[in-house]
Amino acid sequence: MNPWPEIHRQRLAVADLLDDLTADEWDHPSLCDGWTVRDVAAHLTLQQAGLRELADMLRHWRGGMHPTIADAARRRAAAHDATWLVAEIRETAARRRRNPGVTPLETLADLLVHAQDVALPLGRSHPVPPEAAAAVTRRGLTMRVPPPLPSARLMTGLRLVATDIDWTYGDGPEVRGTMAGLMLIAAGRSVVLPGLTGPGADVLRTRFAA
Repeated sequence: MNPWPEIHRQRLAVADLLDDLTADEWDHPSLCDGWTVRDVAAHLTLQQAGLRELADMLRHWRGGMHPTIADAARRRAAAHDATWLVAEIRETAARRRRNPGVTPLETLADLLVHAQDVALPLGRSHPVPPEAAAAVTRRGLTMRVPPPLPSARLMTGLRLVATDIDWTYGDGPEVRGTMAGLMLIAAGRSVVLPGLTGPGADVLRTRFAA
């Protein structure tokens, strides 16, 4: 698939979701460990970071890519109010610049997963296009550069089977769930484990609990 039209749609959808939040919801914990909803929104404004932003991240290096990205999101969240963050996502929705070292599929995955990081803990519904979720999940489970998320290794030896579209991945005991649920579990969001079924789901519960 060509990810860019879906990236455009998802940026606008995320902006709409964020625009509807209350002040308390902006400060609510997200599914990202240690990140508030505001931090997630700020992170999404960095999808098109230029050389100046990247140089700033290097100046604030925190010993690894993930802690450095988290630090950049928190600093941006502290520097801008909710109105600015939403406007930045909306106004740059159609731009096709991406961060160095990633493909458009990683950009799309960032949007799809982080939208649920916001919506699920707030009890809000935010639809996930299953075909887009399938594309980013397969990419996340097969990519070598950039390195996959650690949670991708937990899918080893299992067969993921979507219940809402014709999609499977891997071999072994089956893990059945919606494509959105499979995308989120592959991205390490254990909150969706209760919605997964099959003998492989029990294996995953054990792996995530270890």
